[in-house]
Amino acid sequence: MASSTTTLNVMLAIVEKKTNSIDFYRPLRNFIVINYSEREAQDLEDDLQTLKQLRSDIERGGSSDSPSARRDIMRNYYKALCAVESRFPISPDKDHVNTVSFTWFDAFKSKQKATQQNVHLEKAAVLFNLGAVHSQIGLSSDRSTVEGRRQASHSFIAAAGAFAFLRDNVSMKASMGSSTTLDLSVACVGMLERLMLAQAQECVYENTIAKGSSPGVCAKISRQVGLFYEEALATLNVAPLNHHFDKAWITHVQLKAALFYAEACYRYSLELHEKELIAEEIARLKSGVNVLSEAKKSSPKLAAQQLSDAINKLETSLNCNLERAVKENDRVYLMRIPPVNSLSPLPSFSMVKPLPMAEVLDASREKMFASIVPDSSAKALSRYTEMVDDIIRIQAEKLQQGSELARVRLKDMELPDSVIALEGNITLPTALKEDVEAVQICGGSASFEGELQQLKDLRRVNQELLVQTEEQLQKEAIEDAQFRNQFGTRWTRPQSSTLTKNLQDRLDRFASNLKQAAESDARIERSVREHSGLMSILDYHPIESALPSLARPIMSLDVNEDAVVGVLKQSLRQLETLGAQRAGLEDMLKEMKRKDDILPKLMASTGSSQEDLFRKEISKYDGICEDIAENLKAQEQLLMHIQGQNDKFAAIFNVEDYKASREKGYKQIEAAIAKFREIKENINEGLKFYVLLQEAITNVKQQCSDFVMTRNIQCREMIDDVQRKISGLSFQDNKNTSGYSYPSVGQPHRTNSQQQPDLVAMSTSSYAQSPTYQPPQQPSMYAYSQTPYGTPQQQHPSYHSTVSSSPYPPPQHLPPSVNHEYGQPAYPGPGWQGPYYNQAPPQQRGYIPNPPYTVPSPYPPSHYRQ
Repeated sequence: MASSTTTLNVMLAIVEKKTNSIDFYRPLRNFIVINYSEREAQDLEDDLQTLKQLRSDIERGGSSDSPSARRDIMRNYYKALCAVESRFPISPDKDHVNTVSFTWFDAFKSKQKATQQNVHLEKAAVLFNLGAVHSQIGLSSDRSTVEGRRQASHSFIAAAGAFAFLRDNVSMKASMGSSTTLDLSVACVGMLERLMLAQAQECVYENTIAKGSSPGVCAKISRQVGLFYEEALATLNVAPLNHHFDKAWITHVQLKAALFYAEACYRYSLELHEKELIAEEIARLKSGVNVLSEAKKSSPKLAAQQLSDAINKLETSLNCNLERAVKENDRVYLMRIPPVNSLSPLPSFSMVKPLPMAEVLDASREKMFASIVPDSSAKALSRYTEMVDDIIRIQAEKLQQGSELARVRLKDMELPDSVIALEGNITLPTALKEDVEAVQICGGSASFEGELQQLKDLRRVNQELLVQTEEQLQKEAIEDAQFRNQFGTRWTRPQSSTLTKNLQDRLDRFASNLKQAAESDARIERSVREHSGLMSILDYHPIESALPSLARPIMSLDVNEDAVVGVLKQSLRQLETLGAQRAGLEDMLKEMKRKDDILPKLMASTGSSQEDLFRKEISKYDGICEDIAENLKAQEQLLMHIQGQNDKFAAIFNVEDYKASREKGYKQIEAAIAKFREIKENINEGLKFYVLLQEAITNVKQQCSDFVMTRNIQCREMIDDVQRKISGLSFQDNKNTSGYSYPSVGQPHRTNSQQQPDLVAMSTSSYAQSPTYQPPQQPSMYAYSQTPYGTPQQQHPSYHSTVSSSPYPPPQHLPPSVNHEYGQPAYPGPGWQGPYYNQAPPQQRGYIPNPPYTVPSPYPPSHYRQ
């Protein structure tokens, strides 16, 4: 089904601003005569006449010129104004051109006008008219053809560029005067830029439809048209523009925004229908219908008939497709229709942007009034300065290239590192040296023994906490069973096993986690043992002592090794001297330029002798340029000698074998560092795991204690109730047995007066004997009073941690709740392949208190952030 835009829609063009006639010729000529000379005025007569004619063409309006001719007039006049601005100060000041006043009328309110004595208003009005002319060219294009629509789009893009250039460069200056018009304000020209972009995108959309592009592409382009119109409408609907433009303008932009939003919904629904996304298709169609209906209701009947017909046609198409989609959904798909407000924004794609006008309006090559220079000596000085700058730049580049060449050549020959190695001064690469120092600061592989012991101690602490917690539950369950056997059906409270299932499940998971964590600890210990030899290289102090040295040959073959080394060292010293000379030459160049002041000579010289003066002054740089050339030539020859000397040095001292063994040592150190970091990270993850697990078990232990206490209270109350019932029955049956009560578990029958205190004591014994775990006062293997690194333990710090991947089972820390789960599988699968801690984060997370101590690590895993 065809949509609205298969037929051409009406568009808008901007009318030009009007102006009053002014005399530009006489004031400017008088200024030249007064400030320069009559001869200068005569020489510039052609430029003055050209400027006068351009201003006359501007005043004439567009009735007698074609739009393209008007466009060229606007461009040329704007460039001429830029030339005038830089040479003729126009203002009310008495020493300036003060008899020229520019008057321009508002393009949309012709009775409003602005008058200013500065060129900014003139430039702003010309730019406005340039944008208006481009819009008229776009409107006059034949949009029934592909080429015509392309030309129209380009013209609207150029219009948007003119308004954007006006907004960014001139509008603020023109609006600062006491007399201004609203059409030149930043808000107005910004709105016109959006409007022109909307019409340019609309032309692109018409060509897209004509080419038969896919519905998805058409929907994106159409949506962007609507967005441009919506941006223009947002500015038109607020002060001061809402009262400045005709209502027909606002209505036109409002209906266009609604039309192209609905058009995008229509095209997008076609794509959804092809994908059988029937629910979203219905929602999009409803959205388009609603927008069109609201636009027709809220807009006065001021729209062009062509636009109204397009809206009605599109509304019919939307309703038709909506009815069909609803029927298909009711019969086949039966999908729930999402609310319109829950839909994601329609995708859009901009095919246009404002044409950059900086190059089009560049006046730097404008030759009008080029001979007027306020200070010819300053102009000559600027030229001379540029010549000197060129010399300094070229010579500085040569010096820098020479230094870089020497650095690269020496690096290729590994000098002076080879000579330094022969003297025993071996150096590691900086990055590798820093890594080794970091390992040694941590204590090296020897520090692992204490940390592994900490893992064992923490595992033992957790195990004992777990056993104590389980014993609490077991004791309470045994007592409950004894009372149940003793009192039979009178003991009506629920069995312990039905209430402690979740707690017992958590404890079972903790036990499983501890078992698997023990296996992880064993793997760490095994890794430490297996790689202790590899990491032993890191224990060398200094680390360079672990590297091979460049030694003299065992047998000399009639070659004086000392002489070869001495010659090579001498050449390297000479090369260093040449480098220092280059630095001095560069400083000399800068100092010569700083002191080079020829302005007095220029002021005294005539125009014919300036070239001779320049040549003479520039020649004083010839000497330093020759010194630079000689330095670079000497360096090149010296580098050739060094190459030959280094070849002989390498052959005598077997440098290639030394380099191979040195690289092997580097790799061994790198491998040892990598393994140290891996084990260190694994141990740190293990310590964190046990600390967090201890908190989790402690929380569950507290829950168990609370549970036992509650059960004991219930037990006492139920004993009292059972005792009262038994006492009543016994009194009625036999007075001699009135003192009899059921005996306590594991005790002979007693009188009632003896039994009740014992029962109460039994009911409270469980809670009294099962407190939460407290570390013993005396030091032990598992009770820590301070951190492994000496930091005093905090009693109740707040601790927040991001649980990273780990082979240790991540304990859960949540507020006490019957439904909370604690513990996760310890490892993702059998086997252990680095990195050591590769378990995914736990499924449940919550508040995690601070551990009783902190384990710092200089090598935190990249995925762990605190």
